[in-house]
Amino acid sequence: MLKRLSIVVLATFILIFIAGCSNYFNSGNLQNAGMLVETTVHDQPWDKKGYEGLLQIEETFNVDVFYKEGVKTQEDVRKAVDELVSDGVNLIFGHSSAYGQFFEDISQTYPEVHFVYFNGGQFGEDVTSLNFNAHAMGFFAGMMAGEMTETDHVSVIGAFEWQPEIEGFFEGVTYQNSEAEVDFNYVNDWNSNKLAMEMYETMRDDGADVIYPAGNAYSHAVIEQANEDGIYAIGYVADQSEIAEETVLTSTVQHVSELYTLAAKEFNEGDLRGGVMTYDFQDDMISLGKFSPDVPEEFKNMIQEEIEVYKESGLLPHEADYE
Repeated sequence: MLKRLSIVVLATFILIFIAGCSNYFNSGNLQNAGMLVETTVHDQPWDKKGYEGLLQIEETFNVDVFYKEGVKTQEDVRKAVDELVSDGVNLIFGHSSAYGQFFEDISQTYPEVHFVYFNGGQFGEDVTSLNFNAHAMGFFAGMMAGEMTETDHVSVIGAFEWQPEIEGFFEGVTYQNSEAEVDFNYVNDWNSNKLAMEMYETMRDDGADVIYPAGNAYSHAVIEQANEDGIYAIGYVADQSEIAEETVLTSTVQHVSELYTLAAKEFNEGDLRGGVMTYDFQDDMISLGKFSPDVPEEFKNMIQEEIEVYKESGLLPHEADYE
């Protein structure tokens, strides 16, 4: 009788376990969350903000979170995803546009997992791309640079030529100051400090007195050097006024951690869909950072009013003037 009872108890336990697994694999509820980064979560503003977003998910939803660093290849991704799934993760963030193709290729192998990555065009049933509409933030930063330059010479150190914030920056500079010259250089890498600093020195020596370092790791180094050289800079991704309050005229801030939390909330409620989603000032996912005390109060008020107009109408100042 005891043996038979033990078998019944064991069978009941197995049924409960299977039911629990079924709930895990079939529900949209968030179990645990994970993140993949190409470099490290501590060195660059972009990756650091992703890590902060992961920690917000941990606190908000009371789940475990995990991250994997140095994940760059398809093999790296598959191995990391296997490990995360074994830890009960069913929402995985790839903190780069590079993960889009990887996630699209492997998503059907992991039907229990929803994959999220940033600023790309690939998507699938369980693959979502979260995009920052960076053109407008670049435009308003360009207006700031065009207003504050004394040499009528400003410069951009871009990571890649395709960045929409760079085109926006040029348009903003020329809208605010038709006499200003804008120089462009591209590192073709988010993190190459050495090349970015070489470009900075050339631009500074050519007379640029406002620099927009639109890249990941090197924005911090460029701002520090600009501060030493007595010229201005525009911060990137994070509010970088803390590096040098007077030097940083403002920053083009992308609220990455808040977007992590939003995606997790939608997933937890069963509302996160595969596709390409775009966020901007209107969604409070992009903003300008703290203004330098050197920025005149009148101009500060004017640019804030222009941002409010953009949030309501969707039109940038030069577009509104054209209308």
